[in-house]
Amino acid sequence: MRLIFAGTPEFAAVALDALITAGHEFVLVLTQPDRPAGRGLKLATSDVKKYALKQILKVEQPLTLKTADARDLIAAAKADAMIVAAYGLILPPEILAIPRLGCINIHASLLPRWRGAAPIQRAILAGDLDTGVTIMQMDAGLDTGAMLLKRAITIGGNESAGELHDRLAVLGGELIVEALQNLPTPTPQDATLATYAAKLTKDEALIDWDESAIEIARRVRAYNPFPGAVATLGPERIKIWRAEMADHAAQAPGTLCSNAPDEIVIACGQGALKVLELQRAGGKRLAAATFLKGFLLKRNSQFGH
Repeated sequence: MRLIFAGTPEFAAVALDALITAGHEFVLVLTQPDRPAGRGLKLATSDVKKYALKQILKVEQPLTLKTADARDLIAAAKADAMIVAAYGLILPPEILAIPRLGCINIHASLLPRWRGAAPIQRAILAGDLDTGVTIMQMDAGLDTGAMLLKRAITIGGNESAGELHDRLAVLGGELIVEALQNLPTPTPQDATLATYAAKLTKDEALIDWDESAIEIARRVRAYNPFPGAVATLGPERIKIWRAEMADHAAQAPGTLCSNAPDEIVIACGQGALKVLELQRAGGKRLAAATFLKGFLLKRNSQFGH
């Protein structure tokens, strides 16, 4: 097919690679504008742009698709369809209507569950046992379009959002290729089953030790790699990257309840959390045993809320 691709992060780049490998022709790639990133605030290009330029594809980076110039750009491509994956810009109705087969979205959840910006993380936070990818015919709503194809995978008990993202990216590439081989009949979503996956914020990453160990363990997994679950110890802000539930005698939430030289176990509102990997501000991510060689933690130290 003659296609336009619209996407920005690695999740989208994996799908673009799968479609090119399958033999589809890309006449235009749309991605977010380069933006300052990192401590040096140097302009960073998206994963999709990096990949597309290597493939010598035409890349455009409009600030919005709500202008006449954007409409003309897309119409001039004369594409059969536009494939959209984690693009980050709203597609107005006049854009959705331009390609002959419309605009088709790769969404990282089993719609109608987890419509919105952070479906991978919200599935982990909710304790979902499985998730997946849905290929959807886009309409004017937020992830409300009819479904063309979807497939489920099991969420690993200790799987981080980053690890789950990578598996879903591969699945998304496989499913969009399959869907385009013979476009299935669209199936409407049941709106009564819809849930919303709000965008993650740094504010919600601060650990509340009054929560149960199972809830906090999910937060650690869901916020890895962004924004990182944060624990406070006096003036220190420490990111916890990997943890698991642990059996321990009940103590006040936030209390360090192990004095072993290579173990960090913190009491929660229910149960306890064994920290496996953590990081001080400005430091490196370290295994707990290595971390404790350079940072003294006394038994009954109190982590903040």
